Amino acid sequence: MMSEERDAIISEDYADLLIRYGEDMSILERFENGIIQIINPLYAVVHIPVQDITNQVILEYGYSAMPSLNGLISHSSLDASGITRIRNVPGFDLRGQGVLIGIIDTGIDYTNPVFQNADGTTRIASIWDQTIQTGSAPQGLFYGTEFTKEQINQALQNEDPLSIVPSMDTNGHGTMVAGIAGGSENIENDFMGVVPEVEFIIVKLKPAKQYLKQFFRVPENTECYQSNDIMTGLGYVQNMSFALGKPIVICLALGSSQGAHDGSDSLSSYLSMIALTPGTAIVIAGGNEGNGRRHYYGEVNPTTGYDIVEVNVGENDKGFTMELWGQAASLFSIDILTPSGEYIPRIAVGTDESREITFVFEQTVINIDYQMVEARSGNQLILLRFEDISPGIWRFNVYERGNLRLGFHIWLPMEGFISENTFFTNSNPYTTILSIGNSETSITSTAYNIEDDSLFLYASRGFTRSDVIKPEISCPGVNIVGPTIDKGFMAFNGTSAAAAHLAGVAAMLLEWGIVRSNLSNMSTMEIKKLLIRGAKRDSEIQYPNRDWGYGSVDVYNVYNSLRAGSIL
Repeated sequence: MMSEERDAIISEDYADLLIRYGEDMSILERFENGIIQIINPLYAVVHIPVQDITNQVILEYGYSAMPSLNGLISHSSLDASGITRIRNVPGFDLRGQGVLIGIIDTGIDYTNPVFQNADGTTRIASIWDQTIQTGSAPQGLFYGTEFTKEQINQALQNEDPLSIVPSMDTNGHGTMVAGIAGGSENIENDFMGVVPEVEFIIVKLKPAKQYLKQFFRVPENTECYQSNDIMTGLGYVQNMSFALGKPIVICLALGSSQGAHDGSDSLSSYLSMIALTPGTAIVIAGGNEGNGRRHYYGEVNPTTGYDIVEVNVGENDKGFTMELWGQAASLFSIDILTPSGEYIPRIAVGTDESREITFVFEQTVINIDYQMVEARSGNQLILLRFEDISPGIWRFNVYERGNLRLGFHIWLPMEGFISENTFFTNSNPYTTILSIGNSETSITSTAYNIEDDSLFLYASRGFTRSDVIKPEISCPGVNIVGPTIDKGFMAFNGTSAAAAHLAGVAAMLLEWGIVRSNLSNMSTMEIKKLLIRGAKRDSEIQYPNRDWGYGSVDVYNVYNSLRAGSIL
């Protein structure tokens, strides 16, 4: 069965359905011809022939069954965060000893000296490369190849290290995140990660399957990853931390504009669950969507009975998706006016439905799925998938049945999935935290510029759609020096760099709390409380707020407050 499962997981001939089964195997038995991959006691992936994925798939299985597609969030910090200052306090020189950082990303350049000890041995405890199928998969998993610390050290002593451990980071994003969080000091380039003695658990994600990219109209050459592979990676790094008996910070610098943006999606829910585990901290990048003009918030005008939404479609965006989410107490519907003036009357439905819309004067095809009560969020979803869309201004009138006037949100795809020339003409910069950044228990970071204490221009802004406070904390994220895959260094901007910085800070807290036995049950929640307590705040700004959360990270002030009072 292992060979069959591996083939289904990696093959483009099989599609993946993410099913919440809750250890009730009868839910999975409906898939008679499916190949089952159990992720954890809550979720399983069912692999079915790709030809079974039709435009009716959401109507048949629900929106939540389709794995979301997550892209990379990319676009001197130690002093600003109080790290240098705390290292000068006796007993608080925290460098990550005895702590792990899990990076689930594009891999790592394990040959880079910033990930090695002074004697040239590796600080990487293991690499699970989901893209290499020639070696042994991790225990209990069925795809990819696991490389141990011993194998990596053997490779580092070889003239051709890739002949022994062929895992590479060809993108550089994962190498950057790991380096900023825990890279060794490089005096010549004035570089040092936040915790230069931490060890790493690395997951290199396999690329998303083409059928899923085609379904969600994501350009073929876009680098993105499926939520089910990320969930499997989360289980791997957490199990490794249990096996090694060390606390772990898991850093996710990935995100998606898909979903309800309220923490209810499968990946966000799973993150919130494992974030409660003692010895585990979850840190997430908020995203760089604040000024992308890809979010709209509207309320139906009681006089006209509708709200007008205009989308400017760029010349190069031939296909993309758009998601409207409305509160379940109301029922929303739309009509459509094309750039050439062709009108599709109000599409009013009362049940789940899937439709295909074609036009006389436009080549555009629109597939519309109505989910009256989307399974994970409980709210209404209208999913529009555009194919061969004509450029110009598209107008959507949004109607609301009911007298509550609850308002609605619409999201376009994130940066990298769509060009900057497609946007809402009357966009809203708030509620733009990418989906997994809305995971309630996890810690979500935004980015700021330490030179002038200004918010990073493109940083996503909170709160969640259900008004949970996100982000919680801001971290340095402008001109942050990190390693590159050519063994050099360069400055990085964005919330990926900020989340990497926060991962290092969280590792310091785990070292103090668990390794040094000051707070042995420390989890993400305790770390979040400590960071909020110690955050720097501007006296002229009211906190928490949608831009900064509770303020800027200050690890020195965290420990200063501990010396002054109770732990929590």
